Order: sequence, then structure tokens, then C-alpha cells
Amino acid sequence: MKVLFSGGGTAGHINPALAIANHLKDICGDFEARFVGTAEGLEVGLIPRSGYPLDLIKVHGFERKLSFGTVKTVAELPAAVAASKKIIKRFKPDIVVGTGGYVCGPVLYAAAKMKIPTFVHESNAFPGITVKILSRYADKVAVGIEAAKQYIPKAREVVYTGNPVRPSILNVDSFAARRRLKLDSRPFIVIFGGSLGARDFNAAMADWICSVASSGKYNILMGTGKLNQYDKVMKRFSDNGVNLSSFPDIKISEYIYDMDIAMNAADLVVSRAGASTLAELTAIGKPAVLVPSPYVTDNHQEHNARAIESGGGAKVILESELSVERIDKTICDIADNPTKLAEMRKASALMGVPDSADKICNEILKLVK
Repeated sequence: MKVLFSGGGTAGHINPALAIANHLKDICGDFEARFVGTAEGLEVGLIPRSGYPLDLIKVHGFERKLSFGTVKTVAELPAAVAASKKIIKRFKPDIVVGTGGYVCGPVLYAAAKMKIPTFVHESNAFPGITVKILSRYADKVAVGIEAAKQYIPKAREVVYTGNPVRPSILNVDSFAARRRLKLDSRPFIVIFGGSLGARDFNAAMADWICSVASSGKYNILMGTGKLNQYDKVMKRFSDNGVNLSSFPDIKISEYIYDMDIAMNAADLVVSRAGASTLAELTAIGKPAVLVPSPYVTDNHQEHNARAIESGGGAKVILESELSVERIDKTICDIADNPTKLAEMRKASALMGVPDSADKICNEILKLVK
């Protein structure tokens, strides 16, 4: 089976495509995949490193206002569709799969016009403009968060599959993870704002950690992210007069490399609300305090976070509402209450789809057949 994938720009579009491709490779004896992206997106580094060939086309995203950039983007589309058709004719895929991002627009549109089966996966609770448009042409749209269905009413067919998660995160026993990290019976709180860090999130969480450090109530692990965020966070502790060498139960690192271990060991996770993060949290049933990034397109992280909150698996604090007092009350109300933790674990797990990759690939195989 030959599958052409398109989805790029950010890791949130690329990683689901890679997860689907890898799972199809595992379950299909005869499998070949190619990816289509742009020279400006993260796919340029991620796709070849994963062992798949990458074709490039020239296309840009729409700005949310009438401008020269918008006009230029519209002018690029015919050439992008033509380039996509050439790639499709050369590769001859059995199906074309899109996972969001502006690059998959011309690719999926070209495939639909060429009568090739098309499948779109949307990770977020609020679909991006590209997926909204493509939903009218694609044979099937899969959504990672069920609330997304209401925003694509003109789709031919919509299925709820969840978002694919890394197999490694599903294969860790929580008790073994706690033993590996040498944790005691106190609640273990894992905090991270993303691989590149989040300045205001990091500052607020560092201030909160300083406020509870001397109490010894919690084991805490915080990943600051890169881009000099670690140095800024450590300066925050210093400015607050907190010497972390005196608190071995508080660990701060630039990046949490064993995230599968940390998340499975955690009693509570404090994080952003990216679709992949939420898929992993719910797949293993972890209560969360979510601080959605206000800097993403269409505020989709808040939509994601509210969907989990409405199901009982999380509490949401907007970044504009961050304060030591608000953080402390929210975390303590959950972490200090075993009954509340148990209720949120159950609610989170009910929203999780640990077999999402299976569901997605089965829908793809149905279309191919």
C-alpha cells in the first residue's frame, strides 16, 4: 500500500502523521510512504530523520486579515496544487492523508480532484481553517477530540478516533515508574510548558514552587524548556532566596528526557494544552492543571483544555489569570485530596483513546479497500 502524507509547519501536525505512518508500516506487510511539506516547516528536519522521503511545495498560511501576504498566498495556490498533482502522479498513492497545517490544503485538494481516496485527521478541539475547508472535499475526517465535530458540519463523514500517542508512554507501569524515580508517598507533580519553554508560565510556576518549597508537601519535577529558559528559571529561584540544593525533592531541568516515566509516575501534571500532550495524559488517565498557550492560532489550546475540563479530567487556568495564589489553590485542592485525585484519574481515562493509532489506521484501510 502506498500512502502520501501531508501535514507540517509545527510538530503538532507532523508527529501525528509520523505516528500513523509508523503504525501502518507495522501492520501492513507491503507499505510505502512519502511526505509533502514546505521548506520553512519543521518537517524538513523531522521527516527525513524518521526515514521517510519528503517532497517540497511552495505554499504559505492565510493571514487573519486582508493584506499583501494574504494576496500572495492566494496567488501561490494554483502552482501549489499543480505541484501536488505532479507528486501524486509520480508516486501513485492508494490514499492521501492530511494532518493539518496549510501545506496539506493543496495536496488533499489535488488528490480529491484526481479521485484518489482522501483522509484528514484533526488533532485539536477547534479545527484549523485548512481542515475546515478540506472537510468538504475529503472522503473522511477523523477528529482527535470529539468536540471538533460541531465545527465541520459539511464534512462527508466524521469519525472520532482520538489522537495517536507514543507507544512508549503506554508501556510503563506507574508503580515501577515511581520506584525508578525513587519517590516516596507524597504527591508527585510534573510541570512543563513545552520543549521550547514558556516565559510567563515558567515564571509563575517557579514562584509557586518557591512558595511551597519549605513545606515539603510535594515531590516536584519541572522542565523549563530550552532557549535560555532554564537560566531564567534558576535566576527566579535565586531572586526568591530559594537554594534548591536544600530541597532534594524539587528537581528543575531544561528538558524532561524520560517523559514517559515522569508522566506515568505523576499524581498531577501542570502543562500547556497541546493536542498531543492531552492525548497522552488521557491515555494514561492523569489529572491535570492546564494553562493553555494564548499565542496559538484560533486559541485552539483553550478549546482543547476546556474539552478535558468539561469531562472532569482537568482544571484550567488561563495565562492571564496566573498568580501564586490561584496556582496554589488549584493544585492543593487536587493534590491534597485523594478522593479528588481518584475522581479526576477516572474521568481523564474515560476520555483517553490509547488505541487511537489502531482506529485511525483501520479507517484508512477501509477507504483503501
